[in-house]
Amino acid sequence: MNEIAVVGGGLAGSLLACFLAQRGEKVVLYERRSDPRAGTPERGRSINLALSERGLNALRRVQLDKEVLADALPMRGRMIHPVAGELDFQPYSADGERAINSISRGALNNVLLDAAESVVDIRFAHRLSELDPETGTMVFQTPDGEVRTGAAVIFGADGAGSAVRGQLVRHGVTEETLDFLDYGYKELTIPPRDGEFALDPGALHIWPRGASMMIALPNPDRSFTCTLFWPNSGTGAFASLSSPSAIERFFAARYPDVPPLVPGLVADYQQNPVGLLGTVRCAPWRAGRVCLIGDAAHAIVPFYGQGANCAFEDVVVLDDCFERTDGNWAETPALFEASRREDTEAIAQMALANFTEMRDKVSSPVYRLGKRIEHTLERFFPGRYVSRYELVSFSNVPYAQVRRRVRTQHGALVAAGIGLSAAIAGGTAKAWRRS
Repeated sequence: MNEIAVVGGGLAGSLLACFLAQRGEKVVLYERRSDPRAGTPERGRSINLALSERGLNALRRVQLDKEVLADALPMRGRMIHPVAGELDFQPYSADGERAINSISRGALNNVLLDAAESVVDIRFAHRLSELDPETGTMVFQTPDGEVRTGAAVIFGADGAGSAVRGQLVRHGVTEETLDFLDYGYKELTIPPRDGEFALDPGALHIWPRGASMMIALPNPDRSFTCTLFWPNSGTGAFASLSSPSAIERFFAARYPDVPPLVPGLVADYQQNPVGLLGTVRCAPWRAGRVCLIGDAAHAIVPFYGQGANCAFEDVVVLDDCFERTDGNWAETPALFEASRREDTEAIAQMALANFTEMRDKVSSPVYRLGKRIEHTLERFFPGRYVSRYELVSFSNVPYAQVRRRVRTQHGALVAAGIGLSAAIAGGTAKAWRRS
């Protein structure tokens, strides 16, 4: 039992397998699904990814960044769709050039699985049913019956609904909390129009509506994947639209530019499922021979586009921790958790806050003015003033450090504003006394 097992052949697991193989480790990758490259994507469950610097940094380390970007579309800002009025493009960076990259989760997973398959043993259709964290014994259910095996080190990279985490909870060696929003998500598709994109493909499109919103990301086939983020209850909730006429009336009133873009609107809405949105926390991330990574340890809501990026960065941090412990797998998981926990909590909180920004604030004149001021400061003070968005999306600065830096920047601006106000007030008083 000198091998390493990675449970979960999604994004984090397949990338982790590539990193481990690159270090010369013997790896077996277990995935509960049949090979996804041989089937069709699950309907309404893709949630396109916004791949940014943290994810690309991880992919560069296994020479996959160029291959992945070949199927990605750069988005240099947000395009705001109001109920009435003109569209409003808001660039992500001060120079308008930096972009996040729209890519299909399935397409990215396929690239990673291809890479992993060339260097590790992948066993599909293996659903974990038992795990002893102390001995490393695992039991999988497969189409051919039960399989019992083991490994010296086990990584749980099997997502927010992690079976590995569930086994650690069952054994009483970790505790979990699941904080679900009273919101869900449902996908729609905007097909190409006359063979071309129906919307600007260089932007992430947002329909902010206060208590809810819709976003749309471009695909290489010139379609857009749209995601509705709506409440689960109350007026305007998914459950409140039960008939075709109700669906048509609601979109005509709240998203008037959408029905002409989505010929299959009613069918998509009725057939596609509603997914859950929430934050997963657990402590500790490791016990015995087992260590959790990615969403299995700390799933977040998708509103900063950092879910996959954060999981990929986990793999980089784990790899660096392995280097710092001189290849000691007994010490690496504890160092990984100590190095990473503060950052994952920081991005979890920032992702929740960004939901409010996207659905409530981006269409506000005050918000737009603030963004213009922020970009002006970035141009006047390059490298000294950097927005939260740029630090999160276009750098590898640790998430917790991003939060501290932004607070410091804002504090300095407030102090400068108070000082300026005091100087103006003092000058006005002197002039009044002289008069």
